[in-house]
Amino acid sequence: MKPAAALSWLNTLSIYTHPRVLGMLSLGFSAGLPLLLILGTLSFWLREAGIDRTTIGHLSWIGLAYSFKWLWSPLVDRMSLPVLTRLLGRRRAWLLLSQIVIVFALIGMASTDPVVNLSHMVFFALAVAFASATQDIALDAYRIEAVALELQGAMAATYQAGYRVAMILASAGVLWIAAAVDSSATTYDYLPWRFAYLVMAGCMSVGIITTLIIREPDVPFSTLLSENEQYAHEIIANWHLNARLANMLVWLYGALIAPFRDFIVRHGKQALLILALIALYRISDVVMGVMSNPFYVDMGYTKDEVATVSKVYGVLMTILGAAVGGILIARIGIMRTLFIGAVLSAATNLLFVWLAGRGHDVSGLVFTISADNLSAGIASSAFIAYLSGLTNSAYSATQYALFSSVMLLLPKFVAGFSGQFVDAYGYESFFIATALLGVPVLLLVRLAGKAKFETSVNESSMSSNKPDTRPHT
Repeated sequence: MKPAAALSWLNTLSIYTHPRVLGMLSLGFSAGLPLLLILGTLSFWLREAGIDRTTIGHLSWIGLAYSFKWLWSPLVDRMSLPVLTRLLGRRRAWLLLSQIVIVFALIGMASTDPVVNLSHMVFFALAVAFASATQDIALDAYRIEAVALELQGAMAATYQAGYRVAMILASAGVLWIAAAVDSSATTYDYLPWRFAYLVMAGCMSVGIITTLIIREPDVPFSTLLSENEQYAHEIIANWHLNARLANMLVWLYGALIAPFRDFIVRHGKQALLILALIALYRISDVVMGVMSNPFYVDMGYTKDEVATVSKVYGVLMTILGAAVGGILIARIGIMRTLFIGAVLSAATNLLFVWLAGRGHDVSGLVFTISADNLSAGIASSAFIAYLSGLTNSAYSATQYALFSSVMLLLPKFVAGFSGQFVDAYGYESFFIATALLGVPVLLLVRLAGKAKFETSVNESSMSSNKPDTRPHT
């Protein structure tokens, strides 16, 4: 029995040797690299350069590009790119285009001193944000279509590993590189930041090379897509339009309307409750996160201290939290884990109030960051599992883009005022306020869990009482 059991475990682990699973490690790295370069790390750079907190808070709105990616996700899903699509295929073409734009935009950021020309910095950061969001859309579609269902867990695991490694490099790595070439630790110098961001632009070659090596997924046309296009053809045929215009309207229906109509039809009156939960679940973390790096700077922490504690150690604790979240989901279910994650995410923000009263305290920073990132990992694990269960496989890319966009839209907008709030009321009041933002989330999770339970009970009752009307062949 033991040898057979050991062989079974080895067979299970062998899925991580699948070429496309291994490729997701590099693609996850490519997806994770740009995010912090235009958010947390950039805010550290701007604050060190003397940019005021209010401006830094407003510039966090650059991240709203990720919140609006659902607007152009249908185009990425269905529109062909000249030459590139013919050479690489639909998914790889969009991946390569977005990665190349990210490289050139990062070079533009590196070549701009925010003290001299902040508007140019904003332009290049926006270009990174839009290209990175487009890369996410194409990559989510590739991940879903590239392998069979039994390999999706391995794809997600390697993607997250690559993503987290990239986050360490884009945060702690940049700070380490800038600190290593900085001749003065007490005054602002643009050149170390320029060098660090050029290195980051070069690191995007990992994703570009992988995109050129991997094979395009071979995905058959969905039956649901065919049915929806046939439905649109039948409706539009009654309008007596010319063939070209009619075909264009059918395409627009399939790309823009059908994915969202499917979500509303499947979830009915619960759709608004689900969207409200998605929109608010991460609000306490996102709003607090914008001011975390300026807080570290104002509390006197050095780049090396922040890099070691907040970035490397914090990311490792996030990975641990995600693993704990996975165990909790298996033991007590998604909705209960979702509730625990919401409680912890809001409560750990109060530790920053305690830290603010201690001044420059590295041990206090370690404890606070550990608890905060552990809770964030648990919450993220539960939330991703929840979102995955909401999508329809026929529209997984567009619907997932919608969910992830809704998830960030309101939090990023509110976060834009975080600098003004800190200037007016101080860091302690700000952290307390972000904790209170998580309270409505608890009610939404309870309501969503109750609605899901009632739906499950009703469906179970109907299936057990109705006669078997299935055709027999």
